[in-house]
Amino acid sequence: MSFIYLLIAIIAEVIATSALKASNGFTELVPIIFTVLGYAIALFFLGLTFKSIPMGLAYAMWSAAGIVLISCVGWIVFKQNLDLPAMIGLGFILLGIVIINVFSKSTEL
Repeated sequence: MSFIYLLIAIIAEVIATSALKASNGFTELVPIIFTVLGYAIALFFLGLTFKSIPMGLAYAMWSAAGIVLISCVGWIVFKQNLDLPAMIGLGFILLGIVIINVFSKSTEL
């Protein structure tokens, strides 16, 4: 269940960060509401993951997956450029997540 909580936290964080961009410097009310609620949900579910996944690994996976996903949202939705070095770096981040989840025994308390 902890990985479900972590997934919810990641998705909520990506929604919140996307809404933060859409808020246009906190000048648009609806995106501000999504930003605040999204981050609250993200932090709540991230906190639940700490019950069964060590804090450092849970936070690393949360932030790494968030970086990759928000980069994709920026590229697709906000038409922000991702050049080859950026894509390679994001690939290494994804590889790190895979290595942790496939090979590490440290993801359990």
